[in-house]
Parts: sequence; structure tokens; C-alpha cells
Amino acid sequence: MLKLTPILLAILYGFVAWHFSSWRLKKEMDQKSTELADPRLEALTRKMAQALDLPRIRVNVYEVAPVNGMAVPDGRIFITRGFLNKYNAGEVSADELASVIAHELGHVALNHTRRRLIDFSGQNALRSALGMVLSRLLPGIGGWIAGLLTSLLAARLSRSDEYEADAYAAALLTKAGIGTAPQIRLFEKLAALTESNQGAAPAWLLSHPKPEERIAAIRRLSDGWDQRTT
Repeated sequence: MLKLTPILLAILYGFVAWHFSSWRLKKEMDQKSTELADPRLEALTRKMAQALDLPRIRVNVYEVAPVNGMAVPDGRIFITRGFLNKYNAGEVSADELASVIAHELGHVALNHTRRRLIDFSGQNALRSALGMVLSRLLPGIGGWIAGLLTSLLAARLSRSDEYEADAYAAALLTKAGIGTAPQIRLFEKLAALTESNQGAAPAWLLSHPKPEERIAAIRRLSDGWDQRTT
């Protein structure tokens, strides 16, 4: 029983971390967000809502500078102020930003947001338990190895989620009459923006797939749909 105690404590820590992260995220989003109000974007979200047979799709603006979109476990969709600034400056079009909203809707519909919090707690527990074991076997570097292995696992899970949300967005945009072209254009822009940061880093070390790989996956889906309709 004594040998199991560190592992049980690690699991308990992960459970507590999961609930704390969920509470902290919701509180911050509530304090730093307002509902998006833009006629062009609202027209596009109405098309997507009709395709999903929903009365409306509410999008919130999260008042932070980084360019990003996100979905939280309670189902809300957020676009950062940084992303909206790019749109207002003409660097991102309305339909390209709509593709981001569709992608985040995919994370909600596929239950990625809730699973990620569970994964987060599980990864913390795994990192702690594995670190305790490896630190005894490999003093000095055991904890580092445990962190690396857990991070690689988390990155693989995240990449899988991104591909699934991309596929959901592509299907939704097609059904709504918007099409996948804006989705592809946005990834082409992101490829240029992130090229200097990611460089030649291997794709399996990145939490998101490389933009060119996501573009290829979307084109394969779109080509398959076109073949079935001809």
C-alpha cells in the first residue's frame, strides 16, 4: 500500500488540477470577454447556424493580444482581440475568420474541450507518477524524461483533435455554402506567420499539425466530396 501512495497522490493532484483549471478558465473568460458584434461575421454565423439547425451561434471576443480562436468546456466560442484586429485591418477576411469559428465549433461538437481538461489532469498525474519512478532509476534526469514523454503524448492527442476539428469545419463550411477555400487561405497565411517560429521542427513535436499538412487533409476531403457529387 505504501508503494501505491505516491501514485494515488499524483492521481488526486490531477483531479484537483482539472477542477481548478476549469474554474479559473471560466472566471477569466467571463471577466475579459464581450459578445462579437460585426454584421459581416454575423451573416456568416447565421449561415452556419442554419446548416446546423441552430437558432444562432454566439461568438465572444476575448480581450487578449495573441491571434487565436478557442472553445471552452461550457461550449462557448471565442475569438481573441488580436485576431479581430487582423480582420479589422484587412489582413484576414470575414469568411476566413468564419472558418476559425467553424473549427472551434468542431472542438465543441466533438467534445474535445472537456476531454482536454480530463487529459490535462491525467497527464499531470502521469507526469508526477512517472517522474517519481524514473527519478529513482535515473537520478537527475528521470523527472526531465518523464516530462518529455508526457509532453509528446499530449502533442499527439492535440494534433489528432486539430485534424478532426478541421474536418468538421470543412464539412460545415461546405454545407453552409461558404466552402473550404477560406479555410485553406487562412492556413496559407498562418504558414507564413509561423514559418520563422517553427522552422524545421519535426511535426511530431508540435501541438498543432503543420499548416501545409492541414491544407492537404482538407483538400483530400473536398476532392472526395466533389467526386461523390459528380
